[in-house]
Amino acid sequence: MDIELHCPLQGSKVKIWNDFLAKAGLAADTEAAQTVLVWDEEDLIATGSRTGNLLKCIAVDPARQGEGLLAKVLTALRQEAFREGCQHLFLYTKPANGALFSDLLFYPVAQTGDVLLMEDRKDGIHSFIKELRASAHTGKNGAAVMNCDPFTLGHQYLIETAAKDCDHLYVFVLSEDKGYFPAADRLEMVRRGTEHFSNVTVLPTGPYLISGATFPTYFLKNRDQAEQLHCQLDIEIFIRYFAPAFSVTTRYVGTEPLSKLTSQYNEVLKTQLPRQGIEVVEIPRLSIEDTPVSASAVRNALENKDLQALRSLVPHTTVTYLKDKHFI
Repeated sequence: MDIELHCPLQGSKVKIWNDFLAKAGLAADTEAAQTVLVWDEEDLIATGSRTGNLLKCIAVDPARQGEGLLAKVLTALRQEAFREGCQHLFLYTKPANGALFSDLLFYPVAQTGDVLLMEDRKDGIHSFIKELRASAHTGKNGAAVMNCDPFTLGHQYLIETAAKDCDHLYVFVLSEDKGYFPAADRLEMVRRGTEHFSNVTVLPTGPYLISGATFPTYFLKNRDQAEQLHCQLDIEIFIRYFAPAFSVTTRYVGTEPLSKLTSQYNEVLKTQLPRQGIEVVEIPRLSIEDTPVSASAVRNALENKDLQALRSLVPHTTVTYLKDKHFI
């Protein structure tokens, strides 16, 4: 028995891997950063892949189950993940396979009809929510989930409008480090840009809202051409954990004329959240001279070193922060 690690998988073995996964009812992820292949001579008998902190494409030959192959695959993937500094792992599997991974110390987070998301920390999401709940408030509570890459006048306008509509507004800023600015910088820009609103609390999403694990399509480079909208797990997590923990009865979103994916996501939210008693309020995006304010326009101004354009699109707190951190 041979165990191979490919970073990434290339060459003639890709077809064998694709066919093996297809027989297991899984779609191959050609963008996986690492793939483990377990061979018995020329026969592929088990495999698993990883991108960042997410394990996926895990399958074992049905005729070889019970031989500890799943544990071998996960051990190899975990070792490489820990070597790269990934200390908190998630995995996708079919709901029917949950018990197999539970035996290997993975715990359920959320599931849809086709996919179960698990993590390697017992009560990980409960612990994360508990830490955030130190900021819990009573009354009519609203929530907005934002990337803010970086924080613009458009974001500030949406937050101000939403805050006027509820007793307290929770702004959850994406923690995924896949944008132009690191998560810590985005979070701080939002906090500085909203500190004058007395009923607004800014919090991180952690790995649980709009992350590579819960909403992978969001982070594709060409998001508007994504074939499927993989947001069901993300919505389930918001409904099951975040909304009840913060007594959220309204979720605020901005109209999205520039991104087809985000626009579709908003439509799904407007369909599913009201079924759970959560109202969805869509706030028209702020425009300047008939042009929607966008973070992408700010990033273009930064790339072109156009300080005048930058100042017209972001609050002074963002300009100050960018200067202090030597982004401009």
